[in-house]
Amino acid sequence: MTSIKQPGEKNLMLFSGRAYPELAEEVAQHVGVSLTPTKLVDFANGEIYARYLESVRGCDAFVIQSHTRPINQWIMEQLIMVDALKRASAKRITVVMPFFGYARQDKKGRGREPITARLMADMFKTAGADRLMSIDLHTSQIQGFFDGPVDHLFAMPVLESYLKNKLDLASTTVVSPDTGRVRLSERWADTLGTPMAFIHKRRDLDVANSVKVSEVVGKVRGRTCVLIDDMIDTAGTICKAADALYEQGATNVIVAATHAVFSEPAVDRLKNSRISEVIVTNTLPLPETSRFDKLTVLSIAPLIARAITEVFTDGSVTSMFEGDT
Repeated sequence: MTSIKQPGEKNLMLFSGRAYPELAEEVAQHVGVSLTPTKLVDFANGEIYARYLESVRGCDAFVIQSHTRPINQWIMEQLIMVDALKRASAKRITVVMPFFGYARQDKKGRGREPITARLMADMFKTAGADRLMSIDLHTSQIQGFFDGPVDHLFAMPVLESYLKNKLDLASTTVVSPDTGRVRLSERWADTLGTPMAFIHKRRDLDVANSVKVSEVVGKVRGRTCVLIDDMIDTAGTICKAADALYEQGATNVIVAATHAVFSEPAVDRLKNSRISEVIVTNTLPLPETSRFDKLTVLSIAPLIARAITEVFTDGSVTSMFEGDT
């Protein structure tokens, strides 16, 4: 079955690009449909061709593509898929991007810089997207960049469920690796019923991925610390934060993050660090070369599938996280 129909010919169809078909297949299984057959090929010069092998007229289309390496290719492919759906008369197009590419460039820190998160939103709107769906955006303000509904999903319930079963919460502290993650860490601390700490850091604005850790603020001595972040790129921030926590007397440091970007030399840094466990979700594909003994990967597919179902049936996505009716 490649679609779900409701009275009035409401019709859900799920589409996947080539960046991460395994996640799309898993989401499709949870939704209860098959991925719609799609022809995606590259021309000799690198241009991308897309064509759907079934009629999509009048459907409620969900296009899944996680922005992994080579990130520009997969973003362009998803844009082309959206354009093809618009021109094939899909009724509503929802772009599902578990990892939102270019989300870190969400404001101008200095003159003559781009705001590429806004550019991304504009491109998908121009291509024909009616709605965006993503998980743990780098900053919540990105929701306002898109002229239409944005479903901002949170991986926190998935990660917290795992951690609750293995932590002694009485001796645990949730730690934000920087001031930008304090609000997220507060939500974690409130849900788990633990104290919260944060690390003040400085970045070298002239060197990408360069971090200088300054000081730890909060109760961490003699406690298990859970470092919370939205993504791990080169792992410089997380590893330096872990070192700072151990220097302040933490007995154990665990990392929980949504997006395992794992650019070089992240894997080596994490393997050789004092961090006892790195917990991530599968919003991005992880080849065997990026896996190591301390790594735990949790599936985000059930969360995405439920959000897709809520959107399709005009339900409440917010209720998935806040219990609203």
